[in-house]
Amino acid sequence: MSQPQRPEPAKLVIGVFLKDKSLIALVAKDLSEAFGPMDMISHWFSFDFTTYYEREMGAPLFRRMFVFESLIEQHALPEIKIFTNQLELTYSKNNKRTVNVDPGYMLRERFVLASGKNFSHRIYIGKRIYADLTLIYTKGRFRALPWTYPDYRDEDMLAYLEKIRGKYVADIKNTYR
Repeated sequence: MSQPQRPEPAKLVIGVFLKDKSLIALVAKDLSEAFGPMDMISHWFSFDFTTYYEREMGAPLFRRMFVFESLIEQHALPEIKIFTNQLELTYSKNNKRTVNVDPGYMLRERFVLASGKNFSHRIYIGKRIYADLTLIYTKGRFRALPWTYPDYRDEDMLAYLEKIRGKYVADIKNTYR
């Protein structure tokens, strides 16, 4: 019989994509006020893997990834997604988003994103939010799954996420000494 265990805390990772790069400082300030100091900030990633968002947000789009110092409880993801949805509304103009804010978390073995949309591979986690298993870590690196978004398959993104994982593993070791 398996015994229930307390899940490890996770590393909060939030991706933001937008057209107007000048908004990133404001969004970063809002995120750090809500979730504490940032641990790592990525370089700019181009967001040219899909045209899905161009009608709403324009083009070209750019992505920045934010990682936070404090570890979170995994069950906090629905509340975090609700907050980031509200943040998107705050920056909307004429009922169109100017920023897309995608929260998720990192564990040793996986990277998970939050979504408001159900799909066959998404698990309901409460408050109308689903967990999207985006990447798994196996054989020393992250591996994409059939449904992994194209931008999370990109080698630069995978390399960055593996750095985050390294920082997370170090944080866990320091927390549980």
